[in-house]
Amino acid sequence: MDLRQKQIRPTSSPRKKRKRAESDKVTMYQRNCRLDIGEATQVVYVVGTELKANLVRCAPPESKFCSIRCSSNVHYKLTPAAKDRNVAAHPLTPNSVLSITMDTVSEVSNDRKLSVRYYGETKNTIGNAVLHLTAVEMSLDVDADRDGTVEKNNPNKASWKWGPNGHGAILLVNCDSESEYYKTMDSEKDEISKVSDLQDMSKMVLRINGPPELPEGYKLIMNISKTASESVRVFSPRSDKGGQSKTWKHKLLKLFLKDHVMVVGKDCLADEVPYLGGKSELQFFVEGLRFPDKDFDGLITINLSLTEPSAKGCPETPIFTDTVLFHVSPWIMTPNTLKPIEVFVCSTNDNYAFLKSIRNMVEICGCKLKVCHEYMNRGDRWMQDEIEFGYIDSPHHSFPVVLDSPRDGELQDFPYDVLLGPDFGYVTRQVVDENVSSLDSFGNLEVSPPVTVNGKSYPLGRIIIGVAFPTSTQGRNMTKVVQDFLWAQKVQTPIALYSDWLVVGHVDEFMTFVPAPDRKKFRLLLASPDAGYKVFKRLQNDGDGKAKMFPGLEEAISVDDLLNDKQLQVENIYVQNCIDWNRDVLKKELGLDEEDIIDLPILFKVKEDDGQHRAVAYYPDMVNMLVLGNQLGVPKPFGPQVKGRCALETEMCSLMEPLGLQCTFIDDFAPYHKLLGEVHCGSNVLRESSTFRWWNLEL
Repeated sequence: MDLRQKQIRPTSSPRKKRKRAESDKVTMYQRNCRLDIGEATQVVYVVGTELKANLVRCAPPESKFCSIRCSSNVHYKLTPAAKDRNVAAHPLTPNSVLSITMDTVSEVSNDRKLSVRYYGETKNTIGNAVLHLTAVEMSLDVDADRDGTVEKNNPNKASWKWGPNGHGAILLVNCDSESEYYKTMDSEKDEISKVSDLQDMSKMVLRINGPPELPEGYKLIMNISKTASESVRVFSPRSDKGGQSKTWKHKLLKLFLKDHVMVVGKDCLADEVPYLGGKSELQFFVEGLRFPDKDFDGLITINLSLTEPSAKGCPETPIFTDTVLFHVSPWIMTPNTLKPIEVFVCSTNDNYAFLKSIRNMVEICGCKLKVCHEYMNRGDRWMQDEIEFGYIDSPHHSFPVVLDSPRDGELQDFPYDVLLGPDFGYVTRQVVDENVSSLDSFGNLEVSPPVTVNGKSYPLGRIIIGVAFPTSTQGRNMTKVVQDFLWAQKVQTPIALYSDWLVVGHVDEFMTFVPAPDRKKFRLLLASPDAGYKVFKRLQNDGDGKAKMFPGLEEAISVDDLLNDKQLQVENIYVQNCIDWNRDVLKKELGLDEEDIIDLPILFKVKEDDGQHRAVAYYPDMVNMLVLGNQLGVPKPFGPQVKGRCALETEMCSLMEPLGLQCTFIDDFAPYHKLLGEVHCGSNVLRESSTFRWWNLEL
């Protein structure tokens, strides 16, 4: 019977037995060491590992037996074991191996010894080999259990597992800027500029327990791979060689962040770190440099090796390596159903009334308003198209990060010059070998609320983008570099819709999400020409055929004339087919039922665009709305007036009010609609991050 089984008490619970069984499977770190006849060998031993010495390799040729003596706190085992354990001299075999362990650290270097004496056939002494042993504890530690604390020697610190029962440390991309004057992302600076910058980094701790100094020539070396050096940097407080000074001068220096130096990172794959001795801790700050992408899965490995000196002129060799692993936080989008924090909109020379309506809405919902004035926007009013708000998250810190689109209109400086700052990050993707089209504007980038599809949960929702129809050979698409970035984040698996049938080509022209009190806690709103014609036919049947669309405007047309426009009807049948194709995709990919979808009465017209026939909204596109909690900023549709009220507004309210949603109709006709955009295109919203932690996803 195994000795460990004998030691288990009969009263042990099954759970305790299970834990013991699991711990028995742990393989001890092993390394070989040399024995030299006639010369003492210095060996540093790391507590928790096992030294293996081949007794035959260095034995004198005529050796037949050996005996072993050691200090009281050194433990050894001979394999194969002697049949008679009481004999002083053990027979040597071709496979004789000595296993050495220690369970306490040394007080000084070389304070433990082990000697092997070799004997001939007549048991005469023919050689001695001596090991001078120094025992030390060391561990490179990270927050592997994701609780915000760097625990000691977590067994899962070198691996990553998704899910609520998963493990693995998390790293933020240091993409904000602590600078007040010369603005640049912290990850692009050569040094740490402020104490607050350390908050954006993950802590890593080297814990040592051992003698004041290691034997001469032994070093601690931290290293990363060439690939990792593009993604991570490690900083540590500067320390005096051989140990940190305890004087007040040194403590004063610690207050200045220039005293933090880069250990490994760009152009530095390995460097020595100080062995502080005694029972000590050396803290490191780990900085992420880039987000997951097509060529980077987000995983970063950092190694710390104990090296021993070799022969003169030869490099040191590692004798023990401790490894930790980090996963970089993905960039995460926020859906309409999350609470708004701040609304962003441009001020132009023709949108005063529009801006006033937005301001009133913002006051009602209690969030902030940020107006980008003309000196910054230079006439570019499409705030939604330039940027998309998201965030990054870790157990110790999180902050918003703006994704800058490659459209690069006149607003191109706004995200970097205005938004980038302390705890507000920035990321973009440079397009080199592709043509940027309207589909690269971020009105073509949305995200669903949380959904469950066929038993698979998407608690952070799913990203939605618009592309060309699968069979199209001349269609426009979102650039591959942006799509690759979105797919690489993993936590909001994208859905591709067909949006190239539109002149502008954005998914926000025919769909959006609003909060709801029941079912899936949201509704998908879809533009629907069928629903639009239903409203107009009802008006005609009720005797309101003479009522006019666009009352008071030069575009005015009666309901009767609108319904008699056969070409418009044909065009809207085509548009409805395009939307229905997307409807089927959304139902499948988001796990929606028809009861989760509301059709909004919106007509389109088709026009020639760059040799192609594509659609635009016939009247202000009500689905292209601003969602602020239960307040909806809806483009004023200028529908027929019936009993003193717009029939389209009445229909819209009848659909939204049962969900507890209030509609504010905003006149965007001249400054936005005529320029092929609406309320949503001209605004953007920074929202609270999700309470769900991305690393708890089951992937």
